[in-house]
Formats: sequence, C-alpha cells, structure tokens
Amino acid sequence: MRLTPGPPRDIDLDTVDLFDLDLYGTGDPHAVWDVMRAEAPLHHQVLPDGRDFWSVTRYEDVCRVLGDHREFTSERGTVPTHLGQDDVAAGVLLTSTDPPRHTEVRRPLGSRFTARAVRSWEDSIRRSVTRFLEPALDGEVFDLAEKALLLPALVTGPLLGIPEKDWEELVQLTAMVAAPCDPHFQLGSEAATLAISHHELVGYVTEWVKERRRSGAEDDSLLHHLMSVRPGGAPLSDREIALDGYSILLGANVTTPHTVSGTVQALIERPEQYGRAQADPGLIPDLVEEGLRWTSAACNFMRHAATDVPVAGGVIPAGAAVVAWIGSANRDAALFAAPHTFDITRPNAKRQIAFGFGSHFCIGAPLARLTLRVFFEELLRRFDSLALAGEPDHLRSYFIAGMTHLPITAQKRRTP
Repeated sequence: MRLTPGPPRDIDLDTVDLFDLDLYGTGDPHAVWDVMRAEAPLHHQVLPDGRDFWSVTRYEDVCRVLGDHREFTSERGTVPTHLGQDDVAAGVLLTSTDPPRHTEVRRPLGSRFTARAVRSWEDSIRRSVTRFLEPALDGEVFDLAEKALLLPALVTGPLLGIPEKDWEELVQLTAMVAAPCDPHFQLGSEAATLAISHHELVGYVTEWVKERRRSGAEDDSLLHHLMSVRPGGAPLSDREIALDGYSILLGANVTTPHTVSGTVQALIERPEQYGRAQADPGLIPDLVEEGLRWTSAACNFMRHAATDVPVAGGVIPAGAAVVAWIGSANRDAALFAAPHTFDITRPNAKRQIAFGFGSHFCIGAPLARLTLRVFFEELLRRFDSLALAGEPDHLRSYFIAGMTHLPITAQKRRTP
C-alpha cells in the first residue's frame, strides 16, 4: 500500500471494500481510513459472499479491542483470512488463545525475549546485517524488498535452532501465509496457498520435534525451549509445540522485512531525514519507532465480540468479527500530530502499536527493535545516500502492508 497518502478525495464509505486487494496493491487505504476515523469510527461491511465484519480505526478503539480479551476473544482466529470460518487451531495456537492459557505458554517464552536477554545477541545480529548489506556496496541495483525477506532468517534462524539450508524455503512459506493472494507467492487459489503453507510449516516443526526426541539432542534454541514449557504443570503435546512453533516462525519472518523496506523508502523520499539521522546516530532509536509507526506492517488484527459491546458510538453484536486497523490507529491525529508526516524526531513515536497491544503484544518486539536499530546503524554508517532505481511493487494483502520489490542504489560513504 502507499505509505504516503495522496491528496484528499471524496470517499463513499457505503461502497468501500476493505478486503479489496487492489486497495492495498495499487491503492491508498490511508485516505479511506482518514475518512473512517472522522465519519465512521465503527464501520460495518458485508462482503458479497455474505460474510460480514466490523472495523475500528481510531487509536483508542483499536487499543480497546486488542487489549480486552474478556470483551474481544482471540479464540476464533486473529487474522482476516479466518473471517467466516473459525481457526481450526483456536485454543491451541499461541496467537489464537486468551489468558490464562495464553499467558501460561507465553510467559516462559517471553523470558527469552526481554530487552536484557536479547542484548547478548547484538554482535551476532550485526554480523548478519553486515552480511546482508554487502551486495549493496558495489553500487549496483539492489532489490531491498526482495532481499529483505531473508533478513529475519539471518538473524533469528540460529536463535530458533533452524539450519541455514532451510531458511529460504521457510521464508517463502511464511510469505505465502501472509500474502496468499499476491502473485509473487501464490500457488493456485488463496485457499490452496494457505493450505499448502500451513501444512508445510506445521509439518516442518513436527519433524523437527520428532528428530529432537529421537536423537535426545539439546540446545538453547527457542524451538527446543518450547519442548520444556508446561502450562498448568503439563507439557505441551507435539501438536501444540508444532502449532506454537509455526506461530513463532510467522512472527519472526513476516513483518520486519516490510518495516525495513518501508522505512528505507521513506528516507529515500526525504533525504533531509536520512541526513539528520546520519549526522546524529543518537536519533536512530527514534527513527526505528517512527518507521514502525509509519509502516505498520501488520496493519490489522481480528477479534470476535464475546457479548454486545458498545464501541465508538455504536454496538458490536455478540459473536461478530471486528477488525482493528493498526495502520489507521498509527495515523490517528488525535495522538500523532501531522500523522502523515514522516518525522524521526516525533516526540511520542514510541506510542505506536505496530507490535499490537495487550496480552498479544508481539513477544519478539525487543528482538525486532534491536535488529532494526542495528540495521539502520549499519546502513547509515556505510552509505552517504540512497536512491530509488525503479518503482516499488506493493504487496497484495489486506493483512500485511509491505512490498515485494523496492529496487535501490546506494552511494558508498566516503571516508574522511
């Protein structure tokens, strides 16, 4: 999707289709969300096949929907692809459970991802980022969006316990889950793409667990750590480990590449911001937060109302699906002044909710922040300037805001 909106235009909310892939592939959903926040902060849409959902677009309402599991449950599915057909892994998959079960599984994993815990990985991450950026040093066209898909695997593959030979295949499979209608990743229909990717990813983790049990091998990887988690005092079954491992793979691979690409595009379009960060590396953590706000790579999550819930002047009926649009909330002028301005000195950028909100706040957020900080430190240290070398191709997905192609050239930084 376009991250810098076009000029204001008349929008008929009665005919808007928020599941129209063209709106995200070639269109401008921010212009639609602007009108929704102002005129219909609670919006109802019925799809041609009869499925329907409610939308919230204001920051306050999005936080409420994502943050209150008693009113809005995750246990029927949390992504729009589950609309109308409950997630078959609901109540088991980490992302599709509510507290207390969710907390019991998440807490021991979260201890591996605190800011203090991930700090010890910084040198390893820096080596991975340096390796990633090396091909751009020759000044040739470098397709950042395409290459960046592999960046999280370079960083997290060893931490998860996944051998390098499997990284590329797993990255492709997680991209298929995130954007099953994008021709870059689609295999047959949307349903077929999702079925293939789900089967292969869950099967991969299942075999990983079986092999570890056969060999008796132990290590400090996150997937191995899953085997020792005991919610309620009982160990996870192999199926539960496989599903939670699948969830972790998705979380590790899906959003960071698009945050990188979208933030770099913003800096290319605003060279003064690039120069400001290069002149003052102390601004890089702020650059990361503004990049997260600006890109909002996971642009929505879905919940279901547990009862009739009054929201934004209306009522979401019990059992109804509600989509909380994070991409809209992070551009809400009620919180972020001049929200469509990319500003690395924005004083409250850290209030962005690109990692979600509430009990399902992204467990890997400290690792993602560290990876992004190191990436931009190395990028700014190595290159005087960046330039577009062609038009970006935007992802055809109403769930993930990102790009499949962003060709750039980089001017190597001259030493004094």
